[in-house]
Amino acid sequence: MTEAAEKKDVQKLQRSIVDSLEDVKAQDIVVFNTEHLSSLFERVVIASGTSNRQTKALAASVRDGVREAGFAKPRMEGEDNGEWIIVDCGAVVVHIMQPAIRTYYHLEEIWGEKPVRIKLGAPKPVVEKAVVIKESPVAKKSPAKKTAAKKAPAKKTAPTTKAVTPRKPAVKKAPAKKSPAPARQK
Repeated sequence: MTEAAEKKDVQKLQRSIVDSLEDVKAQDIVVFNTEHLSSLFERVVIASGTSNRQTKALAASVRDGVREAGFAKPRMEGEDNGEWIIVDCGAVVVHIMQPAIRTYYHLEEIWGEKPVRIKLGAPKPVVEKAVVIKESPVAKKSPAKKTAAKKAPAKKTAPTTKAVTPRKPAVKKAPAKKSPAPARQK
């Protein structure tokens, strides 16, 4: 098979996968070209489903759509719990995830170097860069360093000249007299 024919097959497979995902209302469908990253597959498709039931339905739709397009039956992993299902279609690997799992693993960061247009005429996809929040230097100190810093003596500074108001002398109070104890009767 020529390279052009293989490329056309990958595009046909990608198109059938995306159509199958759209039929079952998948959310946030993205496709990435991974030829330069892995020799095992050429595309990664990532999509979200809102529940276990929907992710399972999306995976079944992809499986059926790929078979109808004339490709071999894909292998599937993760159908038991439905939070993250991987459908291996050979040249294309599909990750169907629930939003919380997708946010946690953020596969777009791994595979998202070269996004691919899902449909002809669609706007060119934009790669979103991950935002890294730097920790403040104070937060990086270990607890041992903090306790050592507390034990160190404070530096003495030169006395400052302030106007000091004189204190009034304390007045001593006379001790209270004890009252005599009542006489006991015999």
